[in-house]
Amino acid sequence: MIEAMSLPILIGTVLIIAAIFTSYFSFRLGAPLLLVFLLVGLAAGQDGLGIAYDDARSAYFIGALALAIILFDSGFATPSATLRIAAWPAAILATVGVLLTALVVGVASRILFGWTWLESLVMGAIVSPTDAAAVFFLLRVGGITLRERVRATLEIESGSNDPMAIFLTVVLVALAVENASGSATFTEFVRQFALQIGLGALIGLAGGVLMREAVNRTNFEPGLYPILVMAMTLFVFAIAARVGGSGFLAVYLAGILVGNSKLRHSVALRRFSETLTWLAQIAMFLVLGLLATPSEFARVLVPAIVLALVLMLIARPLAVWVCLAFFRFSRQEMTFIAWVGLRGAVSILLAILPILGGMSHGRDVFNVVFIIVLVSLLVQGWSIAPVARWLGLIVPPRRGPVDRIELELPGRGEHEIIAYKVLPESPVGKGARIPRWARPALIIRDGHSFRPHRAGRPRANDQIYIVATPAYIPLLDRLFAAPAEGAEDPALFGEFDIDPDAKLGDLAAMYEANVSEADGALTVRAYLRRELAGDIEPGDRIKLGPVDVIVRKVDAKHAIEEVGLAVEPVPVARPRIPVFQNPKELRTLVAGYFARRRQRKPEDTAE
Repeated sequence: MIEAMSLPILIGTVLIIAAIFTSYFSFRLGAPLLLVFLLVGLAAGQDGLGIAYDDARSAYFIGALALAIILFDSGFATPSATLRIAAWPAAILATVGVLLTALVVGVASRILFGWTWLESLVMGAIVSPTDAAAVFFLLRVGGITLRERVRATLEIESGSNDPMAIFLTVVLVALAVENASGSATFTEFVRQFALQIGLGALIGLAGGVLMREAVNRTNFEPGLYPILVMAMTLFVFAIAARVGGSGFLAVYLAGILVGNSKLRHSVALRRFSETLTWLAQIAMFLVLGLLATPSEFARVLVPAIVLALVLMLIARPLAVWVCLAFFRFSRQEMTFIAWVGLRGAVSILLAILPILGGMSHGRDVFNVVFIIVLVSLLVQGWSIAPVARWLGLIVPPRRGPVDRIELELPGRGEHEIIAYKVLPESPVGKGARIPRWARPALIIRDGHSFRPHRAGRPRANDQIYIVATPAYIPLLDRLFAAPAEGAEDPALFGEFDIDPDAKLGDLAAMYEANVSEADGALTVRAYLRRELAGDIEPGDRIKLGPVDVIVRKVDAKHAIEEVGLAVEPVPVARPRIPVFQNPKELRTLVAGYFARRRQRKPEDTAE
């Protein structure tokens, strides 16, 4: 018995270890790490090392549990400030955008494969959602700093669009299997969707409250709390699915509520959640890779690649434009959001449903979806950073790197121990004073421990242990962080700073810039806030006659703190995007077209 059990354990652990070690080469080559996990599964499968695995039911079970864990962690790591700036555009993308994508891809599938309309729409529904695991990993670990509204929109959309895609796939597979026309199902369709979203949201929020209270009002061994929270996460997922709601939406909302609550053992919970999410991602991609049979890809390879291009270049951009045109996103921002429509494990997971449902062409649907995911991760996943730079969407980081370790104090206290390494370039490393509310408790220097009054001023490479409340950690980060790369670059932030509360009219008079009387009465800060609108980031600039007025620094709520002035501004090169016009630009185009028509008419009459 033990010998029989040892073989699958051996195979599973070897695959996980191989995937982890392969990640080293992924970072060196810049390849999307999740693609590497998927390829390891493919290499170990039936057409690779010969591991035969064709149990679609168990693969779906493992993938669904892993996705629930990933979505909880996605919500857990989403701050409330992110929701405030991007909730509405992300919600529209997660619903209307999914429907539009499914429709366009469905039409293309009908043309390319000749399947029935229902089978083609099943394909559209399966590839309609962006993948939370891929998007969160590539945006948070990708080493680029994006405009926060763009990043937040992509993250929230990828975490919240699964319920719509899952619901569409389940309903359409059922209709395709039953060969129903669907003419009398619209009312039932709407009712089921409302039930999925409503019950999922209600159970998710209630579950989040229960998790928070269970952590804050009990006194177990500290090591039990991460297990308790994860068990309650899967409990919420199962209950929501059992009563007809969306379990995936439920765990995502529960994660958001818990992650934005005042929580005991929060440090341990975040570390455990992050670790378990990595394991879930590895397990899900390996299992889905094992389930695939690459030798079957050949007969659908060409049309599948064409369909992937339709998805990337037509369906996703159209959905993004329709959904975001009224939210004051720039053309560059909409282009980037359209490009980061990564498909991943969620689509492969949904592609198992046609097989389980017994749909004709079910295996072909799975193979086509697998090829689409590979193309998406290869093309889009590998090019996110270059595309962001080309579009001019990378902003300077608000602070440089900081070497910090958080240690939670036992009991029910409101304080934590934060250990900082003093970097030579940081304000503390250059002699800045540590505030009274954060007096060091211990300093470790050259392997020896000192009390603060005996150690004297902090020195470079000291390890300083500070007792403080979690709310003050961001302030301490500023003192112990190295300067952000490019923070002093005059091309980015101007040659010198100006008072944000100075009158715009006074500044315009100095540089002979023409501004209206109403604008001249505004402060520089108020003028920038009005002109830039929405998401303001460091490096944003407005031309004022011969000079550029530049945002140098913003606070956590994107309020302008410092402003710079570029007397000899360097032109910011941004590509001209011929699509994604907003309604105002469209009206201008239409008005210009009719104006040109009216100008031609007299000439035509004269001839």
